[in-house]
Amino acid sequence: MKIFIDTANISELKKAVDIGICEGCTTNPTLILKEGKDYKKTLKEICSIIKGPVSAETVSLNAEGMVKEGKEFAKIAKNIVVKVPMTQEGMKACRLLTNAGIKVNTTLVFSANQALLAAKAGTYLVSPFIGRLDDIGQTGMDLIREIKQIYTNYGIKTQILVASVRNPIHVKEAALIGADIATIPFKVYEQLFQHSLTDKGIKLFLDDWDKLQKELKK
Repeated sequence: MKIFIDTANISELKKAVDIGICEGCTTNPTLILKEGKDYKKTLKEICSIIKGPVSAETVSLNAEGMVKEGKEFAKIAKNIVVKVPMTQEGMKACRLLTNAGIKVNTTLVFSANQALLAAKAGTYLVSPFIGRLDDIGQTGMDLIREIKQIYTNYGIKTQILVASVRNPIHVKEAALIGADIATIPFKVYEQLFQHSLTDKGIKLFLDDWDKLQKELKK
């Protein structure tokens, strides 16, 4: 399973790339607004840091506007993937952009039927928002299982990008189910590296090393 970072923070992105475990990025106007930066300039900077797919979100509500935005985004860099919403207009745009050779990420997916329709429209990525389903008392990971089963049944090549990830458990469950990608906030990314026994083991090792050095000096 690929790990993407869901951010518009350049510092976070560079840290993940420096570690060497970051295969793409998802972002949106809300995340970029928090950074107080220009949308297109930020996308260009992100694309210069990340070699993998970078999802850029459209804001138009009609297909014509989405296609226009998508084509402008595609000029920024070759690794841009255009985000469109799971609506009828979004699926029209998905088909048109895909036919134009531009990869699409269908976002705001909350049902298996929506994921099926997005795949039939030709989307490259489908983004189920699991955390938001958890928020309303549903089990978001059940949706990932359903989509994975449907795509497997019919050999659908659309990749499942697990979005709205809230914690490391979401990442683990996505990997166990067989999702293609999990896009995660940098805070969750850092949590993936952590375990109390790892910290304890390092401390014990260093304590023993110090004891050994003292013994050798005697």
